[in-house]
Amino acid sequence: MTTSVAAVTEGTDSPYALSHLDALESEAVHIFREVAGEFERPVLLFSGGKDSILMLHLALKAFAPAAVPFSLLHVDTGHNFPEVLDYRDRTVERHGLRLHVASVQDYIDRGVLRERPDGTRNPLQTLPLTEKIQAEKFDAVFGGGRRDEEKARAKERVFSLRDEFSQWDPRRQRPELWNLYNGRHAPGEHVRVFPLSNWTELDVWQYIARENIELPAIYYAHEREVFARSGMWLTAGDWGGPKPGEAVEKRLVRYRTVGDMSCTGAVDSGADSIEKVIAEIAVTRLTERGATRADDKMSEAAMEDRKREGYF
Repeated sequence: MTTSVAAVTEGTDSPYALSHLDALESEAVHIFREVAGEFERPVLLFSGGKDSILMLHLALKAFAPAAVPFSLLHVDTGHNFPEVLDYRDRTVERHGLRLHVASVQDYIDRGVLRERPDGTRNPLQTLPLTEKIQAEKFDAVFGGGRRDEEKARAKERVFSLRDEFSQWDPRRQRPELWNLYNGRHAPGEHVRVFPLSNWTELDVWQYIARENIELPAIYYAHEREVFARSGMWLTAGDWGGPKPGEAVEKRLVRYRTVGDMSCTGAVDSGADSIEKVIAEIAVTRLTERGATRADDKMSEAAMEDRKREGYF
């Protein structure tokens, strides 16, 4: 069976019925407003990736015409894609927002963290993140995690309680009935909030198309020098790749998800427009993280182990 773009594009003839994307938007807007009403110092994790861009777009909608009542936070590994950092800075300036940056490189320079043998810094993000949350006394942290991405994220609640060490214990999760969320927490604890929990990768792209949201160019097909490692195409850079024997070649690729350059793989693709990306995603059988993230392949429980330590 062939799936066309038209087949996955929503629509309704009723002026009163909410479309699928409208319902997801409404849920996310409600979550943002709920957090603004319940918590004293929320913050939104913003990396310049598509999910954080979507979250910011929804937050701007939720509080318009007023300003967004919280700041942004980025954990900078020092190995981020330049195109994404440029987008991040332009977005912050355009909307007049405040950006907090927790730097992994700073922790390495001070001897608090050490470089990993494989050069990957994504696992090193946890300490800078948790210490920044504690230092700024953030009591709610918006994240762009979605349940379709990975099995540990699939079982996490929209309001995810973290203890005084920012650790996640699945046994402490609370029931979430309908649109009722429990933000109660003890001093020192905080809540991670995931407004996009019920969105899929396809929903995200269809909404981006509908709202005409700008994204960094690396989400679309382009020529890039890459090398093969562990079944993925990685970008050569100062982070330590390629190693001797890893040949660099120029390929037509795009990124489905964006993280640290050292662990985020590109996919072969000719999808150079949003319509082509939607058509490509509609027929794929692999999740974006399952196909392109080396940090999720360290073990079967890699994501859950990191969440228990305080990761996103």
